[in-house]
Amino acid sequence: MLVLYCPQGASVPQFTNSPTLIVMVGLPARGKTYISKKLTRYLNWIGVPTKVFNLGQYRREVQSYKSFEFFRPDNEEAMQIRKACASNALKDVVIYFSKEHGQVAVFDATNTTRERRVSIVSFAKEKGYKVFFVESICDDPDIIAQNIADVKVSSPDYLNCDKEEALADFLKRIECYKQTYVPLDDEKDRRLSYIKIFNVGSRYLVNCVQDHIQSRIVYYLMNIHVTPRSIYLSRHGESNMNLLGRIGGDSGLSPRGHKYATALGTFIKSQHIKDLKVWTSHMKRTIQTAEHLGIPYEQWKALNEIDAGVCEEMTYEEIQDNHPEEFALRDQDKYRYRYPKGESYEDLVHRLEPVIMELERQENVLVVCHQAVMRCLLAYLLDKTADELPYLKCPLHTALKLTPVAYGCKVEHVFLNIEAVNTHRERPGVSFTKHVHLLQAQYKIIKCIIDSQYASVASDVVWHSVKVAQHVVNQTFSQAILTLGCRINDHT
Repeated sequence: MLVLYCPQGASVPQFTNSPTLIVMVGLPARGKTYISKKLTRYLNWIGVPTKVFNLGQYRREVQSYKSFEFFRPDNEEAMQIRKACASNALKDVVIYFSKEHGQVAVFDATNTTRERRVSIVSFAKEKGYKVFFVESICDDPDIIAQNIADVKVSSPDYLNCDKEEALADFLKRIECYKQTYVPLDDEKDRRLSYIKIFNVGSRYLVNCVQDHIQSRIVYYLMNIHVTPRSIYLSRHGESNMNLLGRIGGDSGLSPRGHKYATALGTFIKSQHIKDLKVWTSHMKRTIQTAEHLGIPYEQWKALNEIDAGVCEEMTYEEIQDNHPEEFALRDQDKYRYRYPKGESYEDLVHRLEPVIMELERQENVLVVCHQAVMRCLLAYLLDKTADELPYLKCPLHTALKLTPVAYGCKVEHVFLNIEAVNTHRERPGVSFTKHVHLLQAQYKIIKCIIDSQYASVASDVVWHSVKVAQHVVNQTFSQAILTLGCRINDHT
């Protein structure tokens, strides 16, 4: 009798040998939440499960905000509430690491006293977590004032409150924190791992980086900036391969594609963008599109379209007919599926990481790229999950303008009124995906445990079942198992 076990959840790749707790440090209005959210977005994008634990949210759940008096260091009752909130947040960190497969947690709070930081280090040591402090220090009054105006006076603490009153109260709150603020000390804290960021990136101090993930965090934080700018994204104009419904290849633009390139050039000129940089891939269709702009452009091989391997220059119908098992596998997990001799979206994300780093360093940029590449860039900029990424809509002949705002990006879609083919493929139906998931799980297990003389027969049976599943999407879950089991038993 053959007993098969199907795991319920997909495995999570481990980027760290022990969980990492990132602890923010700094006075209010120093950009801690901005850094927390941006860093979390980056780590999730590269595949490191990360979550922010914002202490302000915990406080608001138990105590409605009245005034700065709550933050006075001599307010014992409020101090106990704040300590309880911190304790609850750290308990949730434990749950996140132990039950939700998290690898990095960002503790977004002021953590301005040495006592608080010592207790966090003790907590982490007891649980076996690594700790990395990120301290944001800012004494530039213009930066502080801008941060307060952009974010703080419109926070939930000041809902339905006059802006001038909110500003006055918040400034008093900062003064309360200043009374007990003890920055990280280069000598006393020399054994701690940390980065100090001065005036949103004018200077950095890095100490005792422990591992790969901390080094990536440092590198990322040293590349981001808050200078106002816009990022423009556009796919190339419609290509000859697009007209034929074929993926990949390196064809030139169609007549409509050339019209779009001209229209894109007109649109970009109308924006009067200061010091605009233009990036393209090494492929003809992006280069031909950029040539109509009348602006020098830089070619990035990293911006090339996803490599479809043996499926290059094929239509989806041809892939389904000639490689039915690959077609089904890709629909099952489009993000992690890798084309034979090609790439996956996951591979593409890692290929694009240097582009993201450089994009963070720049001001105004236009990226002329490809559908899969644009999806990856959008997923980073808009904080989309790996599951959402491969299905983001990036139509031809539409330019996107993304303007970074406080905790995200404002997006404007500009259709330039040149018709083009639709290259978007919708997510498969739930029923079909469920069947394929079941059959593929069985296939993987069978390959591992059946004698080699039967493995090829069994795998052929399962792949046939995957193809058949397309035509029986209404079949019940139990019927699918019964059918598959009977066929396997016939051959074993």
